[in-house]
Amino acid sequence: MAFAPRGPEASFFQVLDQHRASLLAALRKGGGEPAGGGTHLATRFEDSVGLHMVSHCTTRKIKSDSPKSVKTFALILKILSMIYKLVQSNTYATKRDIYYTDSQLFGNQTVVDNIINDISCMLKVPRRSLHILSTSKGLIAGNLRYIEEDGTKVNCACATAVAVPSNIQGIQNLITDAKFLLIVEKDATFQRLLDDSFCTKMSPCIMVTGKGVPDLNTRLLVKKLWDTFHIPIFTLVDADPHGIEIMCIYKYGSMAMSFEAHNLTVPAIRWLGLLPSDIKRLNIPKGTLIPLTKQDQMKLDSILKRPYITCQPFWRKEMEIMADSKLKAEIQALTFLSSDYLSRVYLPNKLKFGGWI
Repeated sequence: MAFAPRGPEASFFQVLDQHRASLLAALRKGGGEPAGGGTHLATRFEDSVGLHMVSHCTTRKIKSDSPKSVKTFALILKILSMIYKLVQSNTYATKRDIYYTDSQLFGNQTVVDNIINDISCMLKVPRRSLHILSTSKGLIAGNLRYIEEDGTKVNCACATAVAVPSNIQGIQNLITDAKFLLIVEKDATFQRLLDDSFCTKMSPCIMVTGKGVPDLNTRLLVKKLWDTFHIPIFTLVDADPHGIEIMCIYKYGSMAMSFEAHNLTVPAIRWLGLLPSDIKRLNIPKGTLIPLTKQDQMKLDSILKRPYITCQPFWRKEMEIMADSKLKAEIQALTFLSSDYLSRVYLPNKLKFGGWI
């Protein structure tokens, strides 16, 4: 069943449809990027996958007869036994559930998180195959319906957003006719777009936020939507190194989860805004901008040295603009132009005229 059209005329989406056609053509050729996306540049990075594990990476040994690692070894065995019971009974638990089975023994949640990541990496299986789920913090809204594993029917086309499910693998019967998916960095911006009825005005579309650095489930959902529908996916982040880092996690992955890159990354994602070049183009006053901190400059330098930036010359140019100006801007800086400038002018124009990189 199709969603009732409520948004712009069909001609509005002409450039988006052309972009989707180029993405599909790239997929048929076996790559993750359209022409110009780059080639395989390093053993740890592939443009069609993102950051991933390599066979000769550094490893560490945890021994049962070593005083330094005996406790860690014991905790690994304990969690492995819990995983075995979960798999045998076909039930699931969150990392938080596992921590609270014996919080005094584990000490803190980070210990549990690290061990679960180590087990997943050691066994070379996704965490969900261990029947361990992460607690979701992300939200989703727009033209999407699906059924959760327990049979609950979810309709995201509501005035309020829906929480990203904890078991992405279990959702089924996904239905959408969305023309694009917009990933929004911050919850405050996401809520503002909801208040401005962005999903209705730009219908059909889907909007997702991971509320900052995305949790595993939000990344899994974005990946599932891409694999299922192959619709254009764009990011809306602050024009600062932290926002760029978050965008890179969605697109190329993170070192911490590089062993699961094939299940998490979507290299076809594009940077819609806020671009550093937009700041000058829109005459945003310097008074609304923020000087880069020393940590910001270090983060920016680090991103510029990453292998995937070599095949993103337009990204590099934007980051060089930021580095030269030594200034950053939050998405909220657009409110200087008008309170609804983001939803009424900025995003529609970017989407209609292909203002992404």
